[in-house]
Amino acid sequence: MSELQPIHAAPTSFIKKHIFSTDHKVIAKQFLWAGLLFLALGGFLAMLIRWQWAFPGEAVPFVGQGMFPSSDGSITPSGYTKLFTNHGLIMIFFAITPLLIGFFGNLLIPLQIGARDMAFPRLNMASFWVFVLSQLLVLASLVVPLGAAAAGWTTYPPLSTNIATPGLGQTLMVMALFVVGISTIMGAINYIVTIIGFRAPGMGYFKMPLSIWGLWLASILNLLFVPVLGSAGLLLLFDRLFDTQFFIAGASGNGDPILFQHLFWLFGHPEVYILILPAWGVIADFLSFFSRKPSYFYKGSVWALVTISILSALVYGHHMFVAGMSPMLGKSFMLLTLAISIPAELLFLNWLHTIWKGSIRLTVPMLFSLGFVFVFALGGLTGIHLGTISTDLYLHDTMFVVGHFHFTLAAATFLAVFAGIYFWFPKMFGRHMNQRLGKIHFWTSFIGINGVFTGQLIVGYAGQHRRLYDPYEYTFIKHLQPLNEWTTYFAFFLGVSSLVFVVNFFWNVFRRGHDENIDNPWEVGTLEWTVPSPPHHHNFDTIPTVFHGPHEYSNPEVKKALGKDWLAQTEKFSFSKQDDS
Repeated sequence: MSELQPIHAAPTSFIKKHIFSTDHKVIAKQFLWAGLLFLALGGFLAMLIRWQWAFPGEAVPFVGQGMFPSSDGSITPSGYTKLFTNHGLIMIFFAITPLLIGFFGNLLIPLQIGARDMAFPRLNMASFWVFVLSQLLVLASLVVPLGAAAAGWTTYPPLSTNIATPGLGQTLMVMALFVVGISTIMGAINYIVTIIGFRAPGMGYFKMPLSIWGLWLASILNLLFVPVLGSAGLLLLFDRLFDTQFFIAGASGNGDPILFQHLFWLFGHPEVYILILPAWGVIADFLSFFSRKPSYFYKGSVWALVTISILSALVYGHHMFVAGMSPMLGKSFMLLTLAISIPAELLFLNWLHTIWKGSIRLTVPMLFSLGFVFVFALGGLTGIHLGTISTDLYLHDTMFVVGHFHFTLAAATFLAVFAGIYFWFPKMFGRHMNQRLGKIHFWTSFIGINGVFTGQLIVGYAGQHRRLYDPYEYTFIKHLQPLNEWTTYFAFFLGVSSLVFVVNFFWNVFRRGHDENIDNPWEVGTLEWTVPSPPHHHNFDTIPTVFHGPHEYSNPEVKKALGKDWLAQTEKFSFSKQDDS
C-alpha cells in the first residue's frame, strides 16, 4: 500500500498550495467556500420568494428598487418565475452538491480510509475547476438580456425551449447543468477508485465509517445516473441552439416533451438519495460518537443503505403520476416507492436505538444531528402521501410537495452540513468554532426550519397551489394569507440566524494560532483523528493498520484497561470475546 502512495513534497508557491492544489484537503475547502457562497445566493432568492407569498404586489424592502425597477420594487410575474427557477437549481446543484459531495467527500475519504490522497489528484483538482466553470455560467445566466432561466427548476419542455423561454439565460443554465455533471462524474470516478483501492490494511468494507459508505454509494449512483441528466440536457441544448425537435411536439415539431420528464426523473430520484446518503452516513456516525455507544446494527444500516441505493433507480415514476401514466405502471411505481420506505425505516430505527440509553454529549454537532433525525422523520412520513397515487393526485401540485421536499432534502441536508462543519472544523483549521454561538445557531435554525416548512405543509394540505405568482387571486386561498405571512416571518428569522454562523465561521477561520488539545477533541476513534490537526500534506507518515470498526465505545474491558470509553481503529486491543465489528 505504501508503494502505491509515495510521499510527495508539499507545494511551496501560493498558486500550487491554495489555487491549483492537488491536495484533497485544500480541494475540500475550495468546495466548502464555493458551496457556502451559492448557499447564500440561493437563500437570498428564497427570502424574495417568501416575501411574494406573504405580501404579493408590495415593494421588496432594501433591494426591490434595484432588482425590479420597472415595477417600483415589487416582484413581477416573470420575475417570480425566475426566482423559484434559480432558487431550486442553485440550491440543489450548486450549493448542496458541492457541500455534501465535494466538501465531505474530499475531506473524509482519504483521511477516514487511511490514504495519503485521492487515487487521481489531478483529476480531483480538475473536477473542482470544472465545477467553478458551471457556477460562472449560472452567474452569467442571471445578467444576460431577456433575463435569467424561467422554466422552473425541473426545466420541463416546452417551457425550457425557445418557444417559451427565448434568450440566453435559459441556455446558459442548461449548459451549467451539463458542465456540473461533468465535474460530478470526475469526482465519482475518483471517489469509487480511492475507496476500493486505497483502504488501509485491515480496513475491510465493514470497518469503514458509515460516512464513507454513504459517500461511496452516492458516487456509484452519480456515475450511473448523472449521464442520464447530461443526455437530456444535451438534447435540450440542441433544441435551443440548432432547432432540433427532440422535445418539441405539436404544430411546432415531432418530439416528445414527456421523454424529457422520464430522463429527468430517472436521474432526479436517485439524485435525492445521492444528496441524502452522505448525510445519513455522517449523522449515523455522529449519533454513535456522541451517544458513546456502538452504532446499533451497523451491518443492518449498511445493507439498508445499499438496498435504498438499488431501489432509488426504480421509483422515479411517482413524480409522474399526473403525467398520463398507465394505471398498471403507476401502481408498480407506487409499490416500489412504498417498499423503499422499509430500509429507510430500518435506518431510522437504528438511529433511535443508538441514542437510546446512551451517555449523550450535547455538543453542537450532536444537536444538529438530533435535529436532523427529527426533520427527516417529518419529511419521510409526509412522503408516504405523495408515493400513493390516490393522495398524490390531490397533493401533487400543492405546497404540500414543497414542504415535504424541503423537510426531506433541504432541512435535513442543511443540518447535516452544519453538523459536519462544526465537527471537522478543528481538523481543517486547528481551531474550534465557538460552541455557545454554535448552539445559538442550532436552536434558531431548528425553530426557523420547522416554522417555514410546517407552514408549507399546512397551506398545501389546505389546497394552495405551488408556483402561483399571487395565490390570493383565488377566493378559496385568501384565508391562508395570514399563515403565509407567519411562515415568511419564520423564513426571515432563519435567514438572520445564519448570520450567527457567518460570524462564528469567519472569525475562527482567520484568527491566529491553534487551540490546545485539538488533535482529537471529540474523543472518537476514526482514522482522521489519529493525525495532527490540521493534517500534514501527505496525511499519514506511515499508512495505518486498522484493527477495529469505527464505533468502539463504552466497552467495559477498554475502560478497565485504558481508563477511557473509546478505542481508536489503530489501537491493538485483545478482547476476551473477539468482536468482528
